[in-house]
Amino acid sequence: MLTNRKISVEVYNEWDPLEEVIVGSAKHAQLPYFDHGMNAIEPNTRHIIESTDDRRYPAKVIEETEEDLARFIEILDRLGITVRRPKSIDFPGLVRTPFWESEYYFQYCPRDVLLAIGDTVIESPNPFRSRYFESMAYRDIIVGYLKHGSRWLSAPKPSLRDELYETSNPEQPTLREIEPAFDAANVLRLGRDILYLVSSTGNELGAQWLQSTLGPEYRVHPCRDLYCGSHIDTTLAPIRPGLVLINPERVNKDNLPAPLRGWEVIVAPEMEVVHYSNLAPSASIWLGINLLMLSPNLAVVDADQARLIRLLERHRVEVIPLRLRHGRTLGGGFHCVTLDVRRRGKLESYCD
Repeated sequence: MLTNRKISVEVYNEWDPLEEVIVGSAKHAQLPYFDHGMNAIEPNTRHIIESTDDRRYPAKVIEETEEDLARFIEILDRLGITVRRPKSIDFPGLVRTPFWESEYYFQYCPRDVLLAIGDTVIESPNPFRSRYFESMAYRDIIVGYLKHGSRWLSAPKPSLRDELYETSNPEQPTLREIEPAFDAANVLRLGRDILYLVSSTGNELGAQWLQSTLGPEYRVHPCRDLYCGSHIDTTLAPIRPGLVLINPERVNKDNLPAPLRGWEVIVAPEMEVVHYSNLAPSASIWLGINLLMLSPNLAVVDADQARLIRLLERHRVEVIPLRLRHGRTLGGGFHCVTLDVRRRGKLESYCD
């Protein structure tokens, strides 16, 4: 039960002092079968799916990940940050709609399915069929937020028919403009300015829906020609007002999003190739920049990324080094496996 006197959800950016966060779970982790949408969005996952027995992740991967998450939560608790966890659901059978069927995913990355902006939690219109009902694992938490004064919106459920997915050009985003579809992890919050990655997990109609929903207080900036893969948080990492970490393989002076062009840019160093089991990794090496800011000068960073840690420290960012031993296997770092729902701050403009 939620007992905080404050509004449960109030967050405007990626760096204000963190007060409350949802942390995902690796329990019951499995891969769905390789359906039409998966083939369009993440075609490289075929070999990962085919390398597992009955598509369940090995018990060791799940157990060690839960140990790592427990250590992470212990640190957050010690800092006085409220932590919520999803209900551990082992979904039986298949997920079905009138148009298709798929298998369920798991509740490791709340960042992918829920978006918190201002006093509102938004269930995003995810383009993966396997994640159609994933937000149900967080339903009790969201209901609690609603009862304590927060707003709760659900984007229109996309039909996710075969015609949504474009597979002819792997170098271009794969979602056609048939209906709004996007993962919440395509979004970064910079106060009044919202970055929205147009990619294989977010189409233009998704950005249009988000702008119409948030209204004139916010400016949604579609980021095109940046990265056609999946999410934005292995490409850009806002550190604090005026300072952003970039992935040099994807971002340059020509495609840096316009709201960031007055900011100081830190170029991420080469990443250490770590954090996957004997299974092929589902996330790129750039998961190393998937850090979580606890305040403008304090970050949780992958402990194995020594070069990145030294770089951040040179920019007066204190680092808490922690590990997610199977982050690349399961597809999520410290930003992915969390949803920050309350930070101590107010709505401001940082990009004018």
